[in-house]
Amino acid sequence: MTANRAHHDVRALILAAEGDAEQAVREVGAERTAALLVGELVDRADLDEVPGLDQTPITVAFELAFDGGAVVHHAVAGKTAEHHPGAPAAAHATIEVGLLELLRAVYGNWRAPGCQNLRIRWNDIEDIEALSSSMHVFHVVQRLVRGTTDHRADLSELSLRNGSDKWGLHYYTPHYERHFAPLRDRPLTIVELGIGGYGDPAAGGASLRMWKRYFPRAVIHGVDIFDKAALREPRIHTVRGDLSDPAFLASLGEEIGPIDIVIDDGSHYCPDVVAAFRAMFALVRPGGLYVVEDLQTSYWEGYGGSSVRRDDPATSMGYLKKLVDGLAHEDHEAGGVEPDETARTLTGAHFYRSLAIFDKGVNQEGPSPSWIPRTRMTYDEMTAVEWGGDGLRADSGE
Repeated sequence: MTANRAHHDVRALILAAEGDAEQAVREVGAERTAALLVGELVDRADLDEVPGLDQTPITVAFELAFDGGAVVHHAVAGKTAEHHPGAPAAAHATIEVGLLELLRAVYGNWRAPGCQNLRIRWNDIEDIEALSSSMHVFHVVQRLVRGTTDHRADLSELSLRNGSDKWGLHYYTPHYERHFAPLRDRPLTIVELGIGGYGDPAAGGASLRMWKRYFPRAVIHGVDIFDKAALREPRIHTVRGDLSDPAFLASLGEEIGPIDIVIDDGSHYCPDVVAAFRAMFALVRPGGLYVVEDLQTSYWEGYGGSSVRRDDPATSMGYLKKLVDGLAHEDHEAGGVEPDETARTLTGAHFYRSLAIFDKGVNQEGPSPSWIPRTRMTYDEMTAVEWGGDGLRADSGE
């Protein structure tokens, strides 16, 4: 199955979780739907934290009722966690639930009631001898079922758990929580520029996995100059390309479509940061966010920056600071900022240590009313002014 097909399938199920779920399952296929849902539960379970799995792996079967029958899939928790179609040779426990109910619980709105009809069969519960060596089956099943409920780790914890440097080396996650939390439950398209791991095709992707856990209904796209196809998984897609190539940046919009959040964690080279913003801010939906990380390089000569030419628009910070003037473009007098598409759609700018977050929207509220004085008034002039229904007018003295 191609990466684009996998992307389409998971996106269709996420969107259908609050709509016509049955039709989406029929289009994607019941077996494929089961694989995506069980895989998602395995990802959310953090099974590597359960002791004893390296000595005694645990197998859990899923019997997912659909269309008068049942689709069977199973998970195996050992040194690594895996999942496979079909029934296992033997299972320590079996989870029974409707396929559509599971779909709505896993990919639906967090306010959904979860799986109300889920049932667990403990296959060795009456055989104390068999159970004695596999008591951790209870922890495994509890963690798998937890993925159907609103169990939300904070972003700093997810950063540490997935090996991302966004908390620890940097301290971005509290700022991200402030801006991202209102979007967390939406079916988002997120793009991160830069995957990590340099030329090793199997290295990197820690932040992609962190975003996948934080945004349970999002599809995450990672962009890197190296081939990172080995890191693809449901809800994570990788794209290979050079961020210094304008043609490639333009093509991202065609391949990925409108974007909700862009996070530039790429080369940190000032010309690349500026080129990426110019090309990709236009691809962000109204209400979306554009983030630039590691802005300390804007002050380093080796990255095209300068600690002396701090307002030079050729540097990352110089360019981004200049954008702030565009927020008030409608109130500029002659010789002010000539509004371009960015000025007309930039509605907010937030700067933190080595990090900037920009709001996308419609920045066309209209200029300040003409009756607001454009020159500073003296105290005497202020006392001679009174409010009227049509604004300010001079006191007649009568």
